[in-house]
Amino acid sequence: MGPTRIGIAGITGRMGKLLAEAVPLAGATLAGGIGRDGDLAALAHDSDVVIDFTLAATVSRHAGILAASGTPWVLGTTGFDPAAEADIEAAAARIPVFQAANFAPGVNLVIALAERLGAALAAETHDAEILEMHHRQKIDAPSGTALAIGAAVARGRGVELDSVKDSGRDGHTGMRESGAIGFAALRGGQIVGSHSAIFTSAVEQITLTHHALDRRIFAEGAVRAALWLAARPPGRYGMRDLLGL
Repeated sequence: MGPTRIGIAGITGRMGKLLAEAVPLAGATLAGGIGRDGDLAALAHDSDVVIDFTLAATVSRHAGILAASGTPWVLGTTGFDPAAEADIEAAAARIPVFQAANFAPGVNLVIALAERLGAALAAETHDAEILEMHHRQKIDAPSGTALAIGAAVARGRGVELDSVKDSGRDGHTGMRESGAIGFAALRGGQIVGSHSAIFTSAVEQITLTHHALDRRIFAEGAVRAALWLAARPPGRYGMRDLLGL
């Protein structure tokens, strides 16, 4: 059996170019790549696994094409809607799908720790806030990683994030609601990605922070996920599975 053949959807983008560099460095074969309007079905036919960093608007279409082809799918796109989420779930019944908001191992350790802190620090005593900053070109806010951190805190507290999420504060908002998980999104320059989970009580503050210094960390993580996913059965997987968290 030869090296794993990895195809890249979104190869013309910033992440796509880094992925193209990372694939051979990991001992895999670059099967090819497509831009936004390329032929995904043909790419899937030539690949053992496809890594997808495109746009939220393409997620549902890609789910259908890759499920029909039987090709494992590593999905790094964020900011999609509930309908696309349902399409990902349907695809995972037919193919292995690895989905992550962030492929940096360190970020995923922060997510795991945020869940543990959410469970250990009562919502009534410790206010949770998620702060993130990204480059000025980023189009979704809060970032997918920030939402993943917030969801981890919510899981630790036994609640759904949507029921306690508080973002975009502006004007006279009134007092902070007990149990809320707040989000703040900053944009500027070419910041790769910075995320903090901040727990504050009347007597202490605990902060978990991760700074991404180079986008290569995401490309390397996605290729590692692709190599791991290629031989898996259908289902949904993530960095917790890969890292054993």
